[in-house]
Amino acid sequence: MTVMNEKRPMGNVYAMTNEAPNNEVVAFRRGIHGKLTRMKSFETGGSGTGEAKVDPLSSQGSLILTRNGQFLFVVNAGSDSISSFRVDDCGALILEDVEPSGGVRPNSLAVHGNLLYVTNVGNPANKIASNVTGFHVDKEGRLTRIIGSTHSLSTPNAQPACVVFSPDGRQIVVSELNNNILSVFRVNRDGTLIRPTVNNSSGAGPFGSDFLSSGLLLVSESGANALSSYSVDADGDLRVISGSVRNGQLATCWVTTSRCEEFAYTSNAGSGTITTYRIRDNGTLGLLRVGYSTVRTLAAPIDIGVSKDGCNFYVLNGNQGSITVFSIRQKGLILRIQVLQDTGLPTLGAQGLAVL
Repeated sequence: MTVMNEKRPMGNVYAMTNEAPNNEVVAFRRGIHGKLTRMKSFETGGSGTGEAKVDPLSSQGSLILTRNGQFLFVVNAGSDSISSFRVDDCGALILEDVEPSGGVRPNSLAVHGNLLYVTNVGNPANKIASNVTGFHVDKEGRLTRIIGSTHSLSTPNAQPACVVFSPDGRQIVVSELNNNILSVFRVNRDGTLIRPTVNNSSGAGPFGSDFLSSGLLLVSESGANALSSYSVDADGDLRVISGSVRNGQLATCWVTTSRCEEFAYTSNAGSGTITTYRIRDNGTLGLLRVGYSTVRTLAAPIDIGVSKDGCNFYVLNGNQGSITVFSIRQKGLILRIQVLQDTGLPTLGAQGLAVL
């Protein structure tokens, strides 16, 4: 396992205000030891929902970066659109495009190469179903909707919570919160999708998802307050490896992994905690430890992310508008080193976290 150095490379962290009528992305600079300072806010050209509550979009991945950090994409759930930014060498954002999301209330994004997919929650009361829709991303970051890429989910009110690409880009997985379903779509060469293979979730409330480079799929479960691991075959069938490893916490919704992929972290908004799991070589999971996101007041940790250098773990606290910075040590241990209050994010209603 990699031993972390005391001196940290620079990088950036981004979070979304989700405010209406002007949604913004707030940029932060990673300094020594990964501590954050606020840089600037950038308007998305769209609207957030403006809801003053914890986890307003009920999703993971509302704000994402490309693998090389060149582009950042964000949902505008209040105006049913997606914004595309180019990231300059200093971490500042240049708005390149704003496009309709192909549905109503976009809430999660996934990118692989020049393909971007978004989940739209829909509005069943107005007979607008939940769906997933794809876009091509050109070299400037502009988006073109892929004709024939829109697919309805298993029911009109599926309530998608997260969409992720497999490591090879040949599949996407959508967690359907209301149905306890994981829908696996195969991706055609032109970026369109083949009708999904519908799999039952190991536990209730499948929410966040994360693929390891090996192809192992991790899914957090907000109903079971647990984490499950799966293998995925070429036809989209899931095989449970570790089913619903419970952590004894509340609202286990978001999941990410360490750079070495030996450890997984979940944020538990209902109990103000972070859970660390061990990922064994055979894909099974073991519960390691639980710790609080903040100390003085009970936070509601929502979106989480690990820096590309593997040195730091970041948490957006959904009832404070603050961001907690942890240092990642040996054996997956995370040590709190900063709780940044001066973020420029609303106390309630912010969503999404992307880390370089």
